[in-house]
Amino acid sequence: MPDNEKTCTEEIKITADKLLDTIKDLIHEGNVRHIQVRNPEGKVVFEIPVNVGLVGLLLAPMLAGVAAIAAVAADFTIVVTRVVPSEDSEPS
Repeated sequence: MPDNEKTCTEEIKITADKLLDTIKDLIHEGNVRHIQVRNPEGKVVFEIPVNVGLVGLLLAPMLAGVAAIAAVAADFTIVVTRVVPSEDSEPS
């Protein structure tokens, strides 16, 4: 990830039954760099650094952890850090 890469943060309110599918979808988007799962009190209960090299072997145990967390509580907030396309990348 370049040092000058711009990012933005988005919060998604979600219920436990959609937590795992939403995280899987976010990981596959490609522009997501970091995901935090917070409980209703705002405490971070799970973090996933989403890197280009993070696939299969490392992803499966993380998603199992997300599923276990979803079984404990009902409502969550997912905080997503995304890469914003730079203005320098536009064609001249």
